[in-house]
Amino acid sequence: MNQIHPQLAPICDYLEQQLLGKPKAVRLALSCLLASGHLLIEDLPGAGKTSLAKWLAAGFGLSFQRIQFTSDLLPADIIGVSVFEPPTQQFKFHPGPIFHHLVLADELNRASPRTQSALLEAMEEQQVSTDGESYPLKAPFFVIATQNPREQLGTFDLPESQLDRFAMRLSIGFPDLDSEMAMLKRGKQTTQSLAALSVEQLLELQQQVNALHCSDALLDYLLRLVHCSRVLEGASPLSPRCSLTLLACAKAWAFVHHKQHVSPEDVQAVFSAVSAHRLGRGDSGEAYAKQILAEVDPYSDLT
Repeated sequence: MNQIHPQLAPICDYLEQQLLGKPKAVRLALSCLLASGHLLIEDLPGAGKTSLAKWLAAGFGLSFQRIQFTSDLLPADIIGVSVFEPPTQQFKFHPGPIFHHLVLADELNRASPRTQSALLEAMEEQQVSTDGESYPLKAPFFVIATQNPREQLGTFDLPESQLDRFAMRLSIGFPDLDSEMAMLKRGKQTTQSLAALSVEQLLELQQQVNALHCSDALLDYLLRLVHCSRVLEGASPLSPRCSLTLLACAKAWAFVHHKQHVSPEDVQAVFSAVSAHRLGRGDSGEAYAKQILAEVDPYSDLT
């Protein structure tokens, strides 16, 4: 793969050493964070989903909280609750676990739709509201949700409105044989305190990503990809929100690889991760994404 941005190289190396044999998954997750998005990881248990979230938090010195989603979890268990205090004769809000930089919503689809919806405002507005009051969340605020395969017992499908809040969806998958052998030889790893960058530096990098140059021709290619989804039979059309998300993630991918501008290859690198969960459920979304990339020529209108 291409050269990594010097500021991000220590974190990228650290993540790739922890999640062996999965360099693209690591860089997509890193790009999602730099794009100020949220990440959905769908895979079998034990593939490294939870560990990736912990390692990302460690790399940037982010406060981290894991929420285990279960069928009996309530929205107040995530957001927090107002408690009446007799000495002051007033209710005082006690923040829930969502008030951290990086929140891991583990096995999100094991909770009821009502509980899942507690994340909607937080992911979109970076605030939560309860009892008529709104409370801002930490900046940056990054949700990584893990999801078990839908065919497993005790799962609830995420509604389209919830899926659309996630900038990317990844599936880490099994490591190759050499990587798994190396993992067995080194034994179980513990999360180390890396903190190669500070929270303030991460916020600055996110601003630099947003300012990365994109040509009109590049934007034209991106829009043609999105428009293709709107005429593709069987696929769910990609929304303007997805257009903005695709551009942000392509910028982040280019930035991670130390580029000064965004190219069609950067859009292609993130397209499936950004669009597949919006185009269709399961494998159909991936198939639609590949079909769109194959049908739209990135250079047909370039001069």
